[in-house]
Amino acid sequence: MPSLLDIRRRIRAVKSTQQITKAMKMVAASKLRRAQERIQHARPYALQMQRVLNSLAARVDPSAHPLLDERAEPKAGGRSLLVIVTADRGLCGSFNTNVIKAAGTFITEDPNRRVALGLVGRRGRDYFGRRGFDVLYERTNLFAQLKYEEAQAIAKAAIDAFVGGEVDSVYLVYNEFKSVLAQRVVTERLLPIPRSEFVQADQPGSQPIEYLYEPAPELLFAQLIPSHVEVQVFKALLESNAAFFAAQMTAMDAATRNSGEMIENLTLYMNKVRQAAITREIIEVVSGAQAL
Repeated sequence: MPSLLDIRRRIRAVKSTQQITKAMKMVAASKLRRAQERIQHARPYALQMQRVLNSLAARVDPSAHPLLDERAEPKAGGRSLLVIVTADRGLCGSFNTNVIKAAGTFITEDPNRRVALGLVGRRGRDYFGRRGFDVLYERTNLFAQLKYEEAQAIAKAAIDAFVGGEVDSVYLVYNEFKSVLAQRVVTERLLPIPRSEFVQADQPGSQPIEYLYEPAPELLFAQLIPSHVEVQVFKALLESNAAFFAAQMTAMDAATRNSGEMIENLTLYMNKVRQAAITREIIEVVSGAQAL
C-alpha cells in the first residue's frame, strides 16, 4: 500500500498536469476562432472556383492546357503524387492518425498504382519518412504563420511534377473542418482538373455547352488554372489548421476532465488510507492500555 506522502505527490503531479491541459485548451480555443474565421472567408471562393473549373474542364479539349491532360494512370502503371497534410504537433487526439490511415488506404487499395508522397507537417514526415516511401518533397513548420505563399510553393511543386511527367495525377488528403467536435478526412484529386458531369443542352434547365472567352482561352487558362491549384491547396491548409485546433481543444478538454476525476479518486483513496492508519493507531493504543 502506498504511503500518504506518495499519494499526495501523485495528486500534486496530476494537478500540475491539469493546469497545463486547461491552459492548452484555452490557447487552442483562442487560435481556433481565428482559424475558423479564415476558413469561413476562404471556403466560398475556393468552392465556387472549383465548381467553375470543373465545369470548364468538362467543356474544353484536354489538350488546351497541360493541367487538363487526362492520363490513364492506374491501369497503365502510372504514378500518383499524394500530398498528405498533417500537423506539426501532437496532443490532438486522432487528428494525425486519421490522415495517416487514409493515406495508407490510398497507397494500398490499388496494386497497380505507384505513389510518391508530398509531406506537409512534421507528424506525417516522421511517420512516412522513416518507412522508406518515395518522398518528392516535404514542408514543415508552416502552420505557425500560415501564408498564401506556402500554398503557392506546394502547388508549384505539384504542378512541376505533373507537367514534367514525374507523376500522372495529384491527390490531396487532409482533415476538413466541420465543427468543433467533428473533422472529416478528405481525399480529393487535384490534378488533372476533375471534369464535372453536365446535362445536354436540349434538356430543361441545362447550361450552354460552349463558353465565350475573353481574353483568348490560352491566356485565360495560363492564369486561371494554376491559380485554381494554389487556391485549393491553400483551402486544404486552412481546413487542416482549423481542424487541428478544434481537435486539440477537444482533446485537452477531455484530458482536463479526466485529470479532475483522477484527483477525486486519489483524494478519496488518500482519505481511506489515512482513516485506516488512524484506526490502526487507535487499536494499538487500546490494545496497549488493555494489556497494562
